[in-house]
This record gives sequence, structure tokens and C-alpha cells, in this order.
Amino acid sequence: TQVLQESGGGSVQAGDSLRLSCGNSGPNWYCVGWFRQAPGKEPEGVAGFDTASGIKFYADSVKGRFIISQDNAPNTVYLQMSALQPEDTATYYCAASRTLYGNNCRASKVIEFISRGQGTQVIVSS
Repeated sequence: TQVLQESGGGSVQAGDSLRLSCGNSGPNWYCVGWFRQAPGKEPEGVAGFDTASGIKFYADSVKGRFIISQDNAPNTVYLQMSALQPEDTATYYCAASRTLYGNNCRASKVIEFISRGQGTQVIVSS
């Protein structure tokens, strides 16, 4: 069983940075990523990572501002968020798949990954 746990959310001002972390206490993932959901809105995949190839995918809304990365020891994935804006306010979830790979790791597919954490809230004030 894959158990994911996010941390690192908080309240910041517009223009600030935050780094979210997602620890995995289960088997290694093939695809890993982050999606977010703002109140009253549909979930949005923001970043995906094919760990086999090292290819990273980003939603247009965060490209150039967010970076996804992985630390194999201790099996943690990060989302470095810079130049945060009020529209980035949402609960951010880490998600992973052991069955998908390649282009299926793209950001728009992250919301379909079967394993996900409980989420961490990010609030950006103007």
C-alpha cells in the first residue's frame, strides 16, 4: 500500500515562495505529481514527473514558477513554488501511480493517479 503524506503548506504573501514535500512510506512510484483544488473549483493537475525518464510536466498556469523534484533518499517528492499569486490558493495534493509511465505522467493526468495524500493547504494573500 502506498501511503503519501504532504507537508509544507501555509499562508504567504503574493510573490513569496513555498516548498511542499510529499513523503512515501510505501513502494516506489513510477509517476508522481501534484494537483490542487481550490474551493468550489475542479481539481487541477499542476506538475507531473516520470521518474524513469526524468521528464517533468507542468500545467501552463504554473510553468516557469513551480518545479517538481525528487529525493530518492528518503523517497520524497517536492514542489518548489515561486512567485505565488492569490490564484494559487488551494489545497495541494501529492499523487502517485505504480502502473502509469511516460506521457501518462503529464500534469493533466495527475488527478487520475490512484494513490494520493490528504493534502496541504496553501493560502496566498495579495
